[in-house]
Amino acid sequence: MADAIGVDAEVEDRREGFIRGLGLLDATMIVAGSMIGSGIFIVSADIARQTGAPGWLLVVWIVTGLLTLMAALSYGELAAMMPKAGGQYVYLREAFSPMWGFLYGWTLFLVIQTGTIAAVAVGFAKYLGVLWHPISETNYLIAPIRISSGYALSLSTAQLVGVLLIVLLTWMNTRGLRLGKLVQNIFTSAKTGALVALIVLGVVVGLIRTNAAALNFGNFWGVRGSLEDVGQGLTAATAFGLFVAICVAQTNSLFSADAWNNITFTAGEVKDPRRNIPLSLAFGTFLVIGLYLLANVAYLVSLPLETMQTGIPNDRVASATASVIFPGIGAGIMAVAIMISTFGCNNGLILAGARVYYAMARDGLFFKSTGKLNERRVPAVGLVVQCVWAVLLVLPRVVTKTDAAGAPVYGSLYNNLLTYVISAALIFYILTIIGIFVLRSKRPDAERPYKAFGYPLVPALYVVGAGVILLVLFIYQTATTWPGLIIVAVGIPVYFIWRRVGVPMEGSAVEGDAREGAA
Repeated sequence: MADAIGVDAEVEDRREGFIRGLGLLDATMIVAGSMIGSGIFIVSADIARQTGAPGWLLVVWIVTGLLTLMAALSYGELAAMMPKAGGQYVYLREAFSPMWGFLYGWTLFLVIQTGTIAAVAVGFAKYLGVLWHPISETNYLIAPIRISSGYALSLSTAQLVGVLLIVLLTWMNTRGLRLGKLVQNIFTSAKTGALVALIVLGVVVGLIRTNAAALNFGNFWGVRGSLEDVGQGLTAATAFGLFVAICVAQTNSLFSADAWNNITFTAGEVKDPRRNIPLSLAFGTFLVIGLYLLANVAYLVSLPLETMQTGIPNDRVASATASVIFPGIGAGIMAVAIMISTFGCNNGLILAGARVYYAMARDGLFFKSTGKLNERRVPAVGLVVQCVWAVLLVLPRVVTKTDAAGAPVYGSLYNNLLTYVISAALIFYILTIIGIFVLRSKRPDAERPYKAFGYPLVPALYVVGAGVILLVLFIYQTATTWPGLIIVAVGIPVYFIWRRVGVPMEGSAVEGDAREGAA
């Protein structure tokens, strides 16, 4: 069916009911737009503290770029082989068992997708607060209500804006694919242009107005400044500590480059998916990784490393760079750019996520109503369920510390949860890449319009590289990695409950022997 669908016209897939309205450009915009959120504008400050040298800062981003590109080029084989709604959920289900697919979908719904949506929405609100000061995480409409010694519920003006943004984008995406992709294309184009402008102006003006380039590139590999403890007392001051620091720093850079796989969730709506999904994965990830590397070069040309480490309020590296370019108004200009970026990022995340819950529901492994499309051929109930949970994640607060007066200082629960599941998300990426080898063995004669680039070397290198990072995280960042496994493990009994009470819908792959094989 997919091969017969034209590349230009929107066509309804009679088998699944989706409208195939995403062309190659649209799919690439979903890849790039979902990747570029607020992380690239902030996390380099933390990476600078972890690695302690301009050269090692760039090495972290190069490692992230190589891993992301290797994964994206490998996923292309699975996407072309199984161009169905749900993407990675389907790949894990087919390579291993329905349980593994469910555990990924469970973690995606519980934290990965919804937690990211919550974080990006409040990030939008924080930067709106730069322009309009009443918007703040400490300007409360409902002051924190303590529900335990470490947790509270609140509603600040920033939280309210975040909630309204999630609701607005969800409503827009229930109106059909055409509106969702229009928003995605416009905002991804705008934020890509803004990032290019930051890079070009940051390099040119930084060279003219500052001596940061001489300071950073003249001592490119020398570790200095304020170094962060990366686990068990280690810092980048020693060779082994530097190795651990580069691995630990991947939690920042990989998270900033994440969500490239979201296009696979929407495979049921992509025209000629066997061609366009692999290409969009390649084009989108290559574009974003290139921009990320160049953005960090612009930071290093504009700002001394020591300033990046400790001299920037709230780690807003991009805002500090913009202030070098446009003194006095740079922070405001960057706030607008990041608002555009986060708006487009959340649109892509909201659009794509509901397609996974749709696929799970079709298999009888999620709420049945989320497995149906509305009159505009989109999974509206899945979008609403995702919206409700993401909104609920915005409200809880955690006590991070107390100030000088003994008053509690609050963080956000979703930030903790996202920190916990970064390692779990990496496990699912590794499993999915291993799934390529498994399916080559289980289904050697299956049609593969696109084969993983550099197979078996490139996929194997990803598994080894990501595996080493994962091992380091489990050894040296135990407090933030093991809880992620608990979140995943809780899904195991939930899976067996759903398998018992859920009923696969017509055309589902999870029935009969496939269903029993999960045990």
